[in-house]
Amino acid sequence: MKKNDLITPEGTRDLLFNDCLARRAVETKLAALFRSYGYSEVVTPGIEFYDLFSGSSRHFRQERMYKLTDSKGRLIVLRPDSTVPIARLASTRLAGAVLPLRLYYDQPVYENNALLKGRSDEVSQAGIELIGGEDNERADYEAMFLAISSLEQFDSENFRFEIGDIGYFKELVARLDVDESTREEIRLLISAKNYPALNDLLDNVGESPVTAALKAMPRLFGGEEVFDKASELFTDDKINKLLSHLKDVYLKLLQLGYGGKISVDLGIVSHADYYTGIVFKGYLSGVGQSVLKGGRYDGLLGEFGNPCPAVGFGVNCDDIANYLRRNETAPSISEPDCIVFAQAGHSAEAIALAKELVGKGMTVEIGVHAMLDAAKEYAGKRGIGTIYSVSDTTEKIEL
Repeated sequence: MKKNDLITPEGTRDLLFNDCLARRAVETKLAALFRSYGYSEVVTPGIEFYDLFSGSSRHFRQERMYKLTDSKGRLIVLRPDSTVPIARLASTRLAGAVLPLRLYYDQPVYENNALLKGRSDEVSQAGIELIGGEDNERADYEAMFLAISSLEQFDSENFRFEIGDIGYFKELVARLDVDESTREEIRLLISAKNYPALNDLLDNVGESPVTAALKAMPRLFGGEEVFDKASELFTDDKINKLLSHLKDVYLKLLQLGYGGKISVDLGIVSHADYYTGIVFKGYLSGVGQSVLKGGRYDGLLGEFGNPCPAVGFGVNCDDIANYLRRNETAPSISEPDCIVFAQAGHSAEAIALAKELVGKGMTVEIGVHAMLDAAKEYAGKRGIGTIYSVSDTTEKIEL
């Protein structure tokens, strides 16, 4: 036996019975929600060319991707993201389709989190992409409404929804005289809310209203007061317009009855470079990380030769399934209603009976023990209360 025969790779795990039921329940609810608002399912390959994730606005850190080569020696990766492949699909297979396109997906994504213990490298993700349309604002509200509705499917009381605009960070960092690697480090430190390291880095860049605003970004979250705080730190026409629009979105979401559940976070700086406007995250109580991420990405499809605005989000189905299990609101396995045991020479009749009982809505196990006493012992251990013993006649045995 080899040393790795009995374990799974880091960042992965086997799912057993109730785990599978919980995740399937999450996926089923989300799919039903998406379909009810006119979204159609698509599936993209689990492996894609490495180049797909190395474009100008779709740059994924190569050390975070699982890589392999195909039969021609070309570098390919396990899919780290679903939005980019769907943008490719929409720009090729669906290039002539009537817009807007409403697409949804339910598929795993893979990310190498070797340095982040406790994070899964394989995640079941479901989400939507709303591509095209004449009014971006209406599309944003639709996407945010569906995102909030997705959270409400699993706990209508204990969820939080945060909104921001990636443009705020991009406008600020563009004013710094630093290279791209330093900008990425600033983004990572803001995302991690690592105040000391962020302050040290920006101190080296130099003191200015822009660096002061960037230092404050991890703390710019809360309610309506966030907009005043941001304006006091640094503003110009572009940032003022951006903040004004985001404030309007925030107030309108409150009008929809989500008061107490919606907050503003200008420190949302997603790892995906393709976001261009509104960004948002969703949380469930007791889950240490966001279970939902999304936003507007207007430049991505243009990289595939089909310029088109778009907005979407993805849901971590595994995190929600674990949340349901912890709160004992997930479905659980129930034992079969009965065992159908065939006496010697009567297997066909037993299967016929099992089929009949299943047709009546029962859950049935077909007995595979050689002797009835062994079948009874097995049923007792499993908590199955009924055995049908099939020979020339059928005997119902209650245990």
